[in-house]
Amino acid sequence: MKQYNGIKVKYPDACLLFRVGDFYETFGEDAVRAAGILGITLTKRGAGSDSETALAGFPHHSLNTYLPKLVKAGLRVAICDQLEDPKMTKTIVKRGVTELVTPGVSMNDEVLHSKTNNFLASVHFGKKNLGVSFLDVSTGEFLTAQGNEEYIDKLLQNFNPSEILVPKQNKTQFRETFGEDFHTFFLEDWIYKEDYAIETLTKHFQTNSLKGFGIEELQEGVIASGAVLYYLSETQHNKIQHITNIQRIAEDAYVWMDRFTIRNLELYHSTNVNAVTLLDVIDKTLSPMGARLLKRWLALPLKDASKIKNRHEVVAYLKDNPEVLQKIQYQIKQISDLERLISKVATGKISPREVTYLNDSLNAIIPIKEIALQSKNEALKVIGDSLHACELLREKIKNTIHSDAPVHVNKGNAIAVGVNEELDELRAISSKGKGYLEDLERRESERTGIPSLKVSFNNVFGYYIEVRNTHKDKVPTEWIRKQTLVSAERYITEELKEYEAKILGAEDKIQQLENQLFEQLVNWMSTYIKPVQHNASLIAQLDCLNSFTQLAIENNYSQPFLDDSFDLEIKEGRHPVIEKQLPIGVPYISNDVFLDRETQQIIMITGPNMSGKSAILRQTALIVLLAQMGSFVPAENVRMGVVDKIFTRVGASDNISMGESTFMVEMNETASILNNISERSLVLLDEIGRGTSTYDGISIAWAISEYLHEHPNKPKTLFATHYHELNEMEVLFDRIQNYNVSVKELKDTVLFIRKLVKGGSAHSFGIHVAKMAGMPQTVIQKAQKILKKLEKDHSGAELSGTKIATEEELQLSFFNLDDPLLEEIKEEIVNIDINTLTPVEALMKLNEIKRMLVKK
Repeated sequence: MKQYNGIKVKYPDACLLFRVGDFYETFGEDAVRAAGILGITLTKRGAGSDSETALAGFPHHSLNTYLPKLVKAGLRVAICDQLEDPKMTKTIVKRGVTELVTPGVSMNDEVLHSKTNNFLASVHFGKKNLGVSFLDVSTGEFLTAQGNEEYIDKLLQNFNPSEILVPKQNKTQFRETFGEDFHTFFLEDWIYKEDYAIETLTKHFQTNSLKGFGIEELQEGVIASGAVLYYLSETQHNKIQHITNIQRIAEDAYVWMDRFTIRNLELYHSTNVNAVTLLDVIDKTLSPMGARLLKRWLALPLKDASKIKNRHEVVAYLKDNPEVLQKIQYQIKQISDLERLISKVATGKISPREVTYLNDSLNAIIPIKEIALQSKNEALKVIGDSLHACELLREKIKNTIHSDAPVHVNKGNAIAVGVNEELDELRAISSKGKGYLEDLERRESERTGIPSLKVSFNNVFGYYIEVRNTHKDKVPTEWIRKQTLVSAERYITEELKEYEAKILGAEDKIQQLENQLFEQLVNWMSTYIKPVQHNASLIAQLDCLNSFTQLAIENNYSQPFLDDSFDLEIKEGRHPVIEKQLPIGVPYISNDVFLDRETQQIIMITGPNMSGKSAILRQTALIVLLAQMGSFVPAENVRMGVVDKIFTRVGASDNISMGESTFMVEMNETASILNNISERSLVLLDEIGRGTSTYDGISIAWAISEYLHEHPNKPKTLFATHYHELNEMEVLFDRIQNYNVSVKELKDTVLFIRKLVKGGSAHSFGIHVAKMAGMPQTVIQKAQKILKKLEKDHSGAELSGTKIATEEELQLSFFNLDDPLLEEIKEEIVNIDINTLTPVEALMKLNEIKRMLVKK
C-alpha cells in the first residue's frame, strides 16, 4: 500500500489501475468510482481496522473490456504495471505507470470509433485572439487555428474533441464562453508560453523553425499546439514519430457557418432522438479513413471554385464509368484502417496479425494505383501517380511474418520459417521433443504393461507420467513418485526430466527470439510512416469521391454548375434527408429557387405552418453545402456562384439553463447574422420575431428584411414567415419578391401541396393545423369565432370587451388640429438634418419632442 500511495501521489486526478498478480486493483475513491462505472463488486481491505480501504478489481486480461468504459465515463486512467518478473525478486515487485489513458489520448481500439476521429484539443486565450489545436494521437493528424471566440466555438462544435486542455487561469472564462459539455483538463499557466511551445514543436519535428508548416504567424495557435505535445509526454506517450506534420485550418479557405447554422441544419448531430442527419444520408464510404475525412469535408466546405470543380469532375467520371467505380470500391473494401495501423507501428503497439492487415491493405492499393493511372481524368491520374507502392515494405512483411500470424507475439508462430536459422532449429527441437514424448509414452506403456499410462504437463512440476491406481503395482522401481491423487499417482523419470529441460528451454528461447525479431521488424517499418500516411490520405479522398458517386447514382443527384456570378438558381431541388424518409412510393415535391443581387435578392415565403416552408429553406442550404463539398446535388439542375457564408436562423430553441428566453436566443442569433454578412452570403431566416408579441414580431421582421435589402452587400436571403403583413414589402422594395407554399382548401380541411408559387399567401390556416393535431372541438370553434371577430375589424378590434382605439381616434382625442403646438413640432421635425444626426442626438431630439407633448 505504501508503494501504491507513492504512485497515486504522482497521478492524483487519475483513476489508478494497480497491477497485483493477475489482477488490476483500484483502492479508496478510485474503487468506489470504478465499481459504479463497471458494475463490479466493491469490497474492503483490512475491514474494521484503521487501514480499512475500499477495493475493487478485475482480471488483467479483461483490461480491454473495462478500460473503454472508464475512459468513456470521462476518467483519466493511469495503468500501473509490474516492471519486473516476480520470480526474479524476493522483495516487492517494482511497479510504475506505463500509460495514462484519457478521453483525448488513447490508442486502444475499444475506446476509439473507426468512423470518428478522437481529438485532443487545446485552447489558449491570447490578448486579441484565441488559439486552438486538435490532435488525434491514433492517426497522427495535427491541426491548429486561431481567431475570435465565435470561430473557435465553431471549430470545437465541428471537431467535437473528446478532451480539451485549458490553462488553469482561464477555467471560468472557458466555461462561460464554450459551456460545460466538454471534458476539460486544466494545465499550469507556464505551459502556455510562446518560447516553450516553439521549442517543444521544433524539437519534436526536428526543424529550426515552424515556417515550413505555414503556422509561424499563428502565435496563439502555436502556443495551444505546444501544450498538446507537452500533455502527451505527461501521459507517457513518448513514441510519437507518426505525428509528422502540423497543418493550419485556413479560415478563409472554407465556407463560414456559425454554430447555430451547424445545429439548425443537423449536419452530423441532432437534438431529436433517432433523427437522421445529413451525414447519415450521404456517408457511403467504405474505409474508416474515408468516413473520418467525409466528416471533415462536411464541416469545412470549400470556397475555391477550381478545387470544387475538380471534385465534381472526378465524380462525373466515376459516374460515367461504373466499371472503374466498382473496381476501386472492391479494392477499398480490402483496406483496413491504414492511419491507425501505421500509428501503432510508431508507438510499438502493433500485433503480428495487425502487421499482416497492414500488408494486405498496401497490396490492395496497387490495383487502385493502376486503375487511377489508366483513367482519363486528370485528378484521378494525379492520385494514382502519388500513391506509394511501398514494394520493399510489402516484401519484408511478407517474408518475415507468418501468413497465419497470431493476435499476440507471445502466442508463438509469428515469425515465418526461413527468417532466422536459430529459430528454425529451436522449433525443430520443440516439435521433435513433443514427438519424442509421444514415443516415450508408447514405449513405457508396452514395457510396463500399463495400457492407460499418460505423459502430461502442468506448470507446478512440468512433465510427468500418470498411472491409474489399478495399475500402480506395475510401476518400475526407478520411477520417482511426485503426487498422489484420489484415483491415480504421478511419477517422473530421469529421461523425462532431461527432455523437459530441452523442450522448455527451446520454447523459452523461441519466445525470446520471436519477440526480438518482431521488434526489429516494427522498428524498421517505422521508416515507412510518411509514405503509408500519404497513401491513407489519398485513399480517404478517393473513398469520399466514390461515396459522392454512389450517392448520386442511388438518389439521382445531378452535377452543379459553378460560375463567377452571385446567383443561386435551383431547378427542382429536393431535401436530401427528408426525401429518404418518405414512405416507399411517395414522391418528394421538388421546388425551384432563384436568388440574385439585382432582381430577386430576398424571397419572402408565406404559407401555413406544416406546409414545408422550413424544408425549402433547409434544402436550399444543404444543396449549396453539398455542391461546395464537391458532391452532386438533389436537384434537376443547379447553377450557382460560390457562397462564402451560410447563415440560418431556424426554429425556436430556448436556452433556459443559461437564463435566456426563446426570443433572446433568436435575437442573439439574428444579430450575429446581421453583423457578419458578406456579398456572397446566403441567409435563411425562419419565422423571425415569433418569440414576442405579434406587433413587435412584425416590426422586427420588417426592420430585419429592410436592413438586408438596403445593406450594400445585398446578401441572398430566403425569409419564411407567417406574418402576412410582410407581403406589402414587395411593393416598397425592388428586390423583395413574394412567394407562398401553396395550399388547397377543401370543405373542412386543408391539403398541403408543398409547391413554392409566386405571390403572397392570404392567411395561415393555423386553426386547420390545430384541428389536424386533434385539438378538442370546443377549442377549435372558439378559435374560429375569435378569428372572425378579429378579421371583421383589423385596425381596431373589440376582443373580450376591450376597445382598441385606432390611430386616428388617438390623434383626435389628443390634439386640437388647430393647435399651434402641432405646427411647432412639425417645424422641429422638418428642420432636422437626419444625415448628420448621431443616434444619441436623435434620442435627445425625440426626448425634447416628448417633453413638449407632456407639457401640453
